[in-house]
Amino acid sequence: MNRLKLVRTTGRLFIFLVFMLNIPYLLLIQNFEYDDVLREPVDYVLVKFQTGGTGLILTWFFFGLAALLFIPASTLLHKILIGEENPYLMTVTILGVTSGVLQSVGLMRWVFVIPVLANIYTNQSTSATTREAISIVYQTVHQYGGVVIGEYLGQTLLIFWTLGIGIAMRKSPLFKAWVPWFGLMTLPLLVLGQSELLKTVIPTIPVLEVTPIGFILWEIWLLLVGISLLRVSPQRVF
Repeated sequence: MNRLKLVRTTGRLFIFLVFMLNIPYLLLIQNFEYDDVLREPVDYVLVKFQTGGTGLILTWFFFGLAALLFIPASTLLHKILIGEENPYLMTVTILGVTSGVLQSVGLMRWVFVIPVLANIYTNQSTSATTREAISIVYQTVHQYGGVVIGEYLGQTLLIFWTLGIGIAMRKSPLFKAWVPWFGLMTLPLLVLGQSELLKTVIPTIPVLEVTPIGFILWEIWLLLVGISLLRVSPQRVF
């Protein structure tokens, strides 16, 4: 694959990634009250999940698969930036790839773990004691698989990837000067949004609910990265 084709392919993949992340996300908002539902009582969440049936499980499945698209996207971006004299670029790319894996793992709990718990919990023959045990298991899985792996570790690595890639982009002729700055400006919002995770274990900590805004802007940045790579002139590619 020549360099121009690689640049164009990378651009298309970033645009595809944004669309593939938002389709299941919007479906979850519509059909599962996401992400407000995560703050509801366990009984409410599991009953609503069971009501969603196979369609809801498949929505989560495609959401988890969409997160994995970040792996090839960040890898291809590495290849087109590798000649810009960034000795740390390999480390940054590894952080991006790992972030994609961790966020997918966090999402996949809704595909392979929560359905089992919801099925037992909503079964009329299930005893109150068993329901209490399932409630504890759900909270443990949600806290570890979701908060720790998917949100804290996955998003923290994503923050470092965005920082490193943003710096690398500033040295590249493929992007206009304002494009990397757009990505870098999302970082304070993503960092401050981590306070929501700490509040799950430290209820008194002040929370700045800026994560949704930060991620909307971050995805707009990904879209701009993709468009920039599709529109860059061949003369600037070589």
